[in-house]
Amino acid sequence: MRARVPASTSNIGPGFDVLGLALSLYTEVEIAPADALSITATGDGAALSADPDHLAARVVRAVLGHDRVEITIRSEIPIGRGLGSSAALALAAAAAAGAPDPLAVAAAFDGHGENAAASARGGLVAARMIDGAVVARPLALDDRIGIVAIVPDRELRTANARSVLPQTVPFADAVFNLGGLGLLIAGLADVDGLVAAAGADRLHQDARTTLFPEAPALLEALRAAGAVISCWSGAGPTLLGLCRSAAAAASTAEACGGALARFGLTGRVLTLEPDRTGLVITGS
Repeated sequence: MRARVPASTSNIGPGFDVLGLALSLYTEVEIAPADALSITATGDGAALSADPDHLAARVVRAVLGHDRVEITIRSEIPIGRGLGSSAALALAAAAAAGAPDPLAVAAAFDGHGENAAASARGGLVAARMIDGAVVARPLALDDRIGIVAIVPDRELRTANARSVLPQTVPFADAVFNLGGLGLLIAGLADVDGLVAAAGADRLHQDARTTLFPEAPALLEALRAAGAVISCWSGAGPTLLGLCRSAAAAASTAEACGGALARFGLTGRVLTLEPDRTGLVITGS
């Protein structure tokens, strides 16, 4: 069987560990019976195909109870960039292996229900783990929204990004984020009401700046170029700009084309759109 899964972003500013949004970058996994495990990968992550502990192989073993399969992976989702590459790969591998609930498998391996849920269902979701299971609900998303992604050529592992977060937060900061989350959900449903303050965060972005000190200036560059909201994508280091239209996203991306170089960084500036389909399975 073959499964195609979109990338995802999570958090989107104040929606820490709650919001997930599927994006138009894809991972495809195809699985066929074989005498022994074989992994062929192209695109992002191709260098990992020789790893016997490859995530796709571990997922297949969990689903099938063995790894006598040929796994073919084609991916355009950058690894370690905060775009849900692990959740997407785990989801696609589980689906291609015939798991009855690929989302549950992906969330168990990746540990992030909002990324896996967005990739599985497409669009914008709110999700959390409840009693060990992913509970996800779709949220309204305006068709007009445009997205810019600044993707540095620098990995930032989620475990490292989590390690710098505080164990407790002030009450005022928790309330600040809850208020921003409400405004953000409303603005994503109707971009005419999207306001810059809805992307502000006090729970994770500032703490993670120690791992990516150029981030504040790049976030400001996105807003100066036309994005209404700029934020980290998941644990980073990808940074997102949310715009009120695809045309605004295109002009923002063009204006930010040299932003990375100005700070001595290399990478890409992409214009993306929400994926509204999610997981697609073909074959039998």
